Order: sequence, then structure tokens, then C-alpha cells
Amino acid sequence: MNDQFYDDEITRRLSDVYGNVLKDIGEDPHREGLVKTPERVAKALQYLTHGYGIDPKAILESAMFQEEYSEMVIVKDIEVYSMCEHHMLPFFGKAHVAYIPDGTIVGLSKIPRVVDAFARRLQVQERLTIEIRDCIQETLKPKGVAVVLECAHMCMQMRGVQKQNSVTTSSAFTGLFLSNDSTRKEFINLVQAKLH
Repeated sequence: MNDQFYDDEITRRLSDVYGNVLKDIGEDPHREGLVKTPERVAKALQYLTHGYGIDPKAILESAMFQEEYSEMVIVKDIEVYSMCEHHMLPFFGKAHVAYIPDGTIVGLSKIPRVVDAFARRLQVQERLTIEIRDCIQETLKPKGVAVVLECAHMCMQMRGVQKQNSVTTSSAFTGLFLSNDSTRKEFINLVQAKLH
């Protein structure tokens, strides 16, 4: 992992905390397999939440282009890795994002970067879905945005109800995706289609 994600002082403080966590759960933080665990966890946590230091709007603004294309643009099957803010356990899956340009398009790689910038924070799936939608709508000002997330949540699969095969789907729409049934259906059909 890149050192840009780590702050030495934060790593030290978190390592101290996780050393105490190991003691509190009945482990010996000095045994061979755990000696470096507090530092590794401290760095992992900083990496998994590095989205706090990223401006998703700036990601889009760095690659906006004037173009008269006005049909739907979809980036689907974007890998999502996030952490539930309620239990700090992972949830992961796929995002499908579409927009209908209104004179402005964006470099396609920027959409997955926006997804990642919001996902790499403590999250709930519902808010993550809306944050992605709103960022694209407010920055590109397209005729509409559609976002669908399909995620598996470790807080459901490892603890609580322990339903290993459950998947949560959330969606958020603006503009033509809200007002035009055929546009929304086209998006859903394209997301479900195996075109590649």
C-alpha cells in the first residue's frame, strides 16, 4: 500500500488502541503472530477510510469535456468496498452508474473514482448511493443520473441474523430517470444485460 494513506502519529495512536483491544478480548499482543498486528490494523483502517481526504467533485471537474452526446452513458459493475458505520465491518459489491449528458461528459475512469471516494469512508449503503448520485448531478448537471448498488454486508452475514446469501440493493435517480419510465427501464435492462 502507498505511504500517502498513512500518518505516522495516527498510526501510533491507533496501534496503541488496537494493542489494548487485543488485551481486552483475551489475547496476548506480545505473542509472535500478533506483535505487528496493531500497526497493520492501524494502517489498514487508514487505507479503508482514505476517502475522507478526497474531494469527489474535484475528481469529476478534472476531466469534464463539452460534447453534444445526449444518450445514456453507463459504467456498470464497478467494484465497491466500504465499511458499515454501525459495526465497522465490510460491505462490498457492485455499483452501476448512468447519466444522460446535457452538453458535458466526463472521463469514464472518473466515475469509479467517485464511487471509491465515497465508499472509502464509514458508510451506510443508502447514503453512499445518494452521495454518488448527488455528486454527479451537481457537478455535471446532466439530464439525469441513475445509481444502483448491490452489496453484501458482513454485519448481516457474520453476526446478527447470519444470512450468508443476502444481498442489499439500493437505487437513486434524478431527472429523466425519475420522470421517464422508459429511460429508467432502459437503464435497468442494460445493467442486467450481459453485453460483454
